[in-house]
Amino acid sequence: MRARLDAGDFRPGDRVLLVVEDPMLGVDRVPATGKSQEQQLSDTFTVAGGPEILLPVVGAVSLRGTLRSELEPVVTRMIGRFLRDPVVHARPLVSVGVTGEVARPGYYGLPPDAVVSAVLNAAGGPTRDAKMNKLKLERDGRTLLEGKALRRAIEQGGTLDALHVRSGDQLVVPSNLHGDLYPSLRFVAVLLSIPVTIYTLSHLH
Repeated sequence: MRARLDAGDFRPGDRVLLVVEDPMLGVDRVPATGKSQEQQLSDTFTVAGGPEILLPVVGAVSLRGTLRSELEPVVTRMIGRFLRDPVVHARPLVSVGVTGEVARPGYYGLPPDAVVSAVLNAAGGPTRDAKMNKLKLERDGRTLLEGKALRRAIEQGGTLDALHVRSGDQLVVPSNLHGDLYPSLRFVAVLLSIPVTIYTLSHLH
């Protein structure tokens, strides 16, 4: 815990979703000269080394020692040095890879409080050839969690934060082309029965 408080929760590769509203006119105002300062700041930003994020108008905002729960007040304080009484909504995102037997392999940014099944659903869900009883969570080629332990975490609604998932981690969905389909199909049915919240920019308003 002490190490976490010193270093904070943010690492290079994490993303930060910001929405900054004009307290008088709202975020949708477009001045004749182009984007307002609030609109320039309303975007998704990647955490760089430091760790820090580089924001238009504001410059570098250090996230060293910042916990995810502290993100919004930290960013609001920095933006408040340049804008008067800003209304800031900030949400951290974790970029998680999904490889193997899913409809749309790739990396997906989700908030840390998203359930693990949301990662699979973001990737379009498992294919009919997915061997879900051999699902693995990996970091740099090293297995963090797999098999029954990972399936149990998903069935219980475990979140990315609870499983200590970091940006760059991957869910690996093996192929079941040469195995028994029944256990995998049973788990897919359980997976699809778990409500999944889709996080979008509009949820920050």
